[in-house]
Amino acid sequence: MNFGKNSTHKKRKQLSSASSKRGKRAGVTFLRVLFLSFAAVCVIFCCMGVGAFRAILDTSPDISDVNIMPSGNATFVYDADGNQLQKLSAPNANRMSVSISKIPLDMQHAIVAIEDERFYEHNGIDIQGILRAFVNGVSHGFHFNEGASTLTQQLLKNNVFTNWTNEGKIERFKRKIQEQYLALQLEASLTAEGMDTKSVILENYLNTINLSAGTYGIQAAAQRYFGKNSEDLTLSECAVLAAIPQNPYAYNPIRFPEENAKRRKKVLTNMLDQGYITKAQYEEALADNVYERIQETDSSQETVTPYSYFIDELTSQIITDLQEQKGYTKVQAQNALYSGGLRIYTTQDPSIQSILDEEYQNEENFPAHTQVGIDWALTVQKADGTTQNYSKEMMKLYFKDHGDENFDLLFDSEEEAQNYVDQYKAAVVGEGETIVAERISFAAQPQSSMVIIDQHTGYVKALVGGRGEKTASLTLNRATDTYRQPGSTFKPLAVYGPAINDLGLTLADTYVDQAIAYENTNRPVKNAYSGYRGTMTIRDALKYSCNTIAVQCFRDITPRLGYTYLKELGFDKVTDHEVINGQVYDDAREPTALGGITNGVSTLELTAAYAAIANGGTYTKPVFYTKILDQNGDVVLENKPQTTKVFRESTAYLLTSALESVVNDEGGTGNGLQLDNMPVAGKTGTTSATRDVWFAGFTPYYTCAVWAGYDTNEFLEDDCKSFHKTLWKKVMSRIHEDLPYVDFEMPSTVKEATICTSSGLLAGSGCPTRTEYFETSTIPTVRCTRHYVAPTPSPWHSHETDPSDSDEDADTDTDGTDTDEDGTDTDGDGTDTVPGDDSTVPAAPDDTAPVPDTPATPDTASVQDYSAG
Repeated sequence: MNFGKNSTHKKRKQLSSASSKRGKRAGVTFLRVLFLSFAAVCVIFCCMGVGAFRAILDTSPDISDVNIMPSGNATFVYDADGNQLQKLSAPNANRMSVSISKIPLDMQHAIVAIEDERFYEHNGIDIQGILRAFVNGVSHGFHFNEGASTLTQQLLKNNVFTNWTNEGKIERFKRKIQEQYLALQLEASLTAEGMDTKSVILENYLNTINLSAGTYGIQAAAQRYFGKNSEDLTLSECAVLAAIPQNPYAYNPIRFPEENAKRRKKVLTNMLDQGYITKAQYEEALADNVYERIQETDSSQETVTPYSYFIDELTSQIITDLQEQKGYTKVQAQNALYSGGLRIYTTQDPSIQSILDEEYQNEENFPAHTQVGIDWALTVQKADGTTQNYSKEMMKLYFKDHGDENFDLLFDSEEEAQNYVDQYKAAVVGEGETIVAERISFAAQPQSSMVIIDQHTGYVKALVGGRGEKTASLTLNRATDTYRQPGSTFKPLAVYGPAINDLGLTLADTYVDQAIAYENTNRPVKNAYSGYRGTMTIRDALKYSCNTIAVQCFRDITPRLGYTYLKELGFDKVTDHEVINGQVYDDAREPTALGGITNGVSTLELTAAYAAIANGGTYTKPVFYTKILDQNGDVVLENKPQTTKVFRESTAYLLTSALESVVNDEGGTGNGLQLDNMPVAGKTGTTSATRDVWFAGFTPYYTCAVWAGYDTNEFLEDDCKSFHKTLWKKVMSRIHEDLPYVDFEMPSTVKEATICTSSGLLAGSGCPTRTEYFETSTIPTVRCTRHYVAPTPSPWHSHETDPSDSDEDADTDTDGTDTDEDGTDTDGDGTDTVPGDDSTVPAAPDDTAPVPDTPATPDTASVQDYSAG
């Protein structure tokens, strides 16, 4: 480089030249513009960042609306004595929240030591932790894997930002900012309210977290792993649980005890380092063989028992009530039931339910020849991608079409049933087709169901929907979901009750048992017994279950009135001009008198209807629960009984008295169902071909109805026609065993009177008599004279010269009848009028009512004798 004089002068000249100055100015200007532009960009980006940050904060949930309490708590069901019956929970709602006072300090400190060591110092966010995580992330190539969330933030993430598992990077960044912002607000608001901020957060956090094995919250986990309540956890056990939340799958102490043990040691080390435990406590906890206890507890865990039939119906009713009374959708109602942490108080009597369960699981109470029924369905994906469903009904048609005319879906064993299923599957599933789903279950046949109600309250005390052990929840409940023809059990409800209540008929009024046909048809009304028995009182017609008289009386009250009474008695499925497949069905018709209706009735409905008679004529809709409380003890639903006055007290008592005759009197269709220490009133019912058999009866304490039949609606063999009565008597005998004797209470509006059993009038001289009950306004005022025998004239007025020569067998009153009371017809009506002798009417078998394969109107139906007992 040349630093001479000339060279230096030349350079100075260049620097001071105009062109040089212009170049410098341009460069400086450029630099200024560049700097200002950069500054402007920085300002713009800062403003945008601040604006975006502000927008994120502005879109955060309002702290006043934030609920940090855990959702998804298990619901508990209690019986009438307050005992826990069942826990209801969704898969992610198996939590049972407890207060902080029920959570040991060791558990609180363990979770703080491993998850948020500065929890008691920060105000919601951990600045030191955030900086540490940032530095570590930068140093590892901007891979930010270290978390800095506080327990407060985690609580908000789990209970407020519940969709975090599905968020992308932008959503995650936004959520993190809002989470930190709300964490500060939450702790500040709790402090401002004077609450113990850290305890509130810890309580909700420990009741929220997923602790693996389907447990949520500390209480559920304590019971699952250690078989104890949270308040009884040891330090070692607390450390096991505190090790789980970071990765519930990997640190599951049942599946991966070694991995849990490693993290458990870190929990204990942190607790020691942070001063929560001493060295001695640390060493004692590490030495504890806690995982052996966990395995023992796990092996002793009872398998989840299926819901009982009572619980099945209870859940159905609660979901309906939440929709109708609270305006929930079905999904909302289900979520509330299984995840709402509700407390449901039911009407179930545990001792009565136990009796039903025992008797229905005792195979000695059922016919010796038990068959097996099947519930089966199959879904197949065809080769072309379409889906085809197959049912047991389709299988039945297949085998009938292939020559097995007697195929009825009843088998001698499960193996035989499975063999038929396999044959059918082989026939319908072709090459290249795939079975998508299959459902199969077996049930002993014939089946039965029973319901017991306290008629005074309407409380359902016990219920069973099938014989044998229940193996699954929400299965077929024959007590509530199966609707079958009720047979003669309808006679007191649809015929004689309305006749006494509305027409003023009495139990002493008479009809003639004679040949009749249903109106608008030529089909005769048949009795279960052969022939006809002439004049009968309503009491006797009910006792012997005479079909012809029931139909005649139904005509007198009109089928429409009988239908109205059935509706008031809770039979929701009786129809009024219902259109099915273009055909009109109406149960306001004569076969209804004998239980021949379109859709049938459930055991629950029939029990409730008879309970109305037992309750002085007041119908109460069956009650399964009394109240439902939320976690705070506030009432969600209160189930007040819904009542309807159907019969007068006098009518109900008269029906009760007549139904006592059904059970107590020789020849009554329910004879033999008496209890040793309690009065019983009731009515039998049998449908045509003996497909369904019933008995509905009551005592002064309880009403009980029982049904029996095949699920497939096949007819019952002779040895299957009375086992339902055995069940009813065994159950009711055990229930009443230690109850004090009480008689049915007669109201003041009912009086006794002695009547003529032939005419129904007040008994006169020579009449066959019976003491009968009447509503006071209907007591007969006319005395019967049909059986009066004139005094024998004195000898000097006699037309006979020798009194000793009189013919006692001759007609003594010139009316053409025999008046010597020798057991022959004395009044010309075709009946036997021996005074006080009712034995001339032979004992009647139970009545039988045909159940049409498809419901039909009187114009199109093959109307038969729908009932016999």
